[in-house]
Amino acid sequence: MHKIILASASPRRKALLKQLIGDNFLVHASSYVESPYPGLHPEELLLRHSAEKARDVAKHFDSGLVISADTSVLFNRELMGKPKSPEEAEKMLKLLSGQRFLVVTGLTVLDLDSGTEISELESTTIWMDEISNERISAYVRTGEPLDKAGAFAVQGKGAALVEKIEGDFFNVVGLPLFRLGKILHRAGVPIFEENLS
Repeated sequence: MHKIILASASPRRKALLKQLIGDNFLVHASSYVESPYPGLHPEELLLRHSAEKARDVAKHFDSGLVISADTSVLFNRELMGKPKSPEEAEKMLKLLSGQRFLVVTGLTVLDLDSGTEISELESTTIWMDEISNERISAYVRTGEPLDKAGAFAVQGKGAALVEKIEGDFFNVVGLPLFRLGKILHRAGVPIFEENLS
C-alpha cells in the first residue's frame, strides 16, 4: 500500500482527498514560493507550480505518493489568484459578473518509489450570473471570497452567484477528483475495495 502525502494545507483539498481515499494520508504543506516565470502560458504556469510544490514536499519523504495542485481562475487569458483585500475581491467579482470563464488546476502526482512524476491539467467552465454592485459588496462582507481564487467559493455562499458549471465540480473547489482518481488507479491505489474474495 502506497503512503499518500497531500502537499497542501488547504482544508478543502484535505476534505476532497478524504472523500476519495479515506483518512489514510498525511498532510505536509509545501514551502515553495510561487514565482511568475515570464514567458510561460497560464496553464504551463499552473503545471509548474503544482510540480514544484510536489518536489518541495518530496524532499521530506523517502517513499510514497505526493499529491499537489495549483488552482486558479483563467479569464481573458489572465490568471486570477486570491484577492489580497476586500477591495480587490470586489474588483474581481465585477470583472467576472455575467461572464464565462475557466477554473484551471495543475495537478501533480509524484511517485517517490519509482521516480515517476505525472502532471496534468483540468479545466472547468463557469457561467457567472450578472451580479449587482450591492450584491457583490454584500457577498464580500461575508468574508468568504478573501481566500478563494477568483474571489468566490462555489461550495459556499458563492454557489448563489454561479449560473452553470460544465466539467468537474470538484476541480472548482480545488482538487479534480475524477482526474486524480484515474491517476491513483494507474498507480495502484485502490479507490474502491476491489479485492473481493
